[in-house]
Amino acid sequence: MTSPNRLFGLGAAALGTALVIASALPSSAAWEPTRPVEIIVPAGTGGGADQMARVIQGIISKHTLMKQSVVVINKAGGAGGEGFLDVKGSRGNPHKLVITLSNLFTTPLGTGIPFNWKDLTPVAMMALDEFVLWVNAETPYKTVKDYIEDVKKAPPGQFKMGGTGSKQEDQIITVAVEKAAGVKFTYIPFRGGGEVAVQLVGNHVNSTVNNPIEAVAQWRAGKVRPLCVFDGKPLAYTDKIAGDKAWADIPTCKSQGLDMEYLMLRGIFMPPGVSKEAVDYYVELLKKVRETPEWKKLMNDGAFNQTFMTGADYAKWVENEEKRHQGLMKEAGFLASGN
Repeated sequence: MTSPNRLFGLGAAALGTALVIASALPSSAAWEPTRPVEIIVPAGTGGGADQMARVIQGIISKHTLMKQSVVVINKAGGAGGEGFLDVKGSRGNPHKLVITLSNLFTTPLGTGIPFNWKDLTPVAMMALDEFVLWVNAETPYKTVKDYIEDVKKAPPGQFKMGGTGSKQEDQIITVAVEKAAGVKFTYIPFRGGGEVAVQLVGNHVNSTVNNPIEAVAQWRAGKVRPLCVFDGKPLAYTDKIAGDKAWADIPTCKSQGLDMEYLMLRGIFMPPGVSKEAVDYYVELLKKVRETPEWKKLMNDGAFNQTFMTGADYAKWVENEEKRHQGLMKEAGFLASGN
């Protein structure tokens, strides 16, 4: 009787040799970018998202973490809607990322544009960003109480609060401060956090609720003063930033009589319809980014909450944040009709 191996002209010894050769051959390589990768910033230059995107770009280049280059592109039009719609319309493109802030939720809720975070593919939460109430350092205000007392004495709207965009996180926080303190500001929107900080230094606004990274240079230079941080506990960073002051020395707004908290997403998404292999590639890339000294410096300079999430945990967190923002936007009267 002819053995099965003989039937195909392959003896047992030859079969074993063939298997050894096959196992030595390289397997198909894992996915990696084949052309430059874009990071879309749905906000203006100089703000927190822009700064983080450019730090990521610099880290990848300096440490050669990827064969392809990274290009950062700002698309701030329509409160970031321009950027989100670009990425939504780039279905299946694994060479495009978007770095998000809370306008991931506030822009579609406030404008009614045809976009939802579920139109994107979640990759990773890079950090959560804090908000601080800032005043010009030339003013006499040392505490929230000092500042709010003067705002109360003035005609409603005389004091100006500067922030990034309209019906976004900065204005949401402003409305919450107004309700908590029984005051009324005139809210002045700007294109990005960098511009907001410059306007405060120039005394064109009376206060801002900029992120730490957006005002750290001005604080270090003695041009602005932090009154409180919108978190439930003081910041953990103890390195001296401005004179003998560290982020940890800033009291919480709750302890100063403003009973509210707000933290903001700094996260990475991709277009819809991309492969799991591409998502996994960027997750691993961003993990390497987070291990570098440059990233650690950014986290320290900007007093970030360093929570990192991927996969189902990240998607669930984003889903819950969308619901929270819908409530905040409704309370502030910022929802577009139909939302």
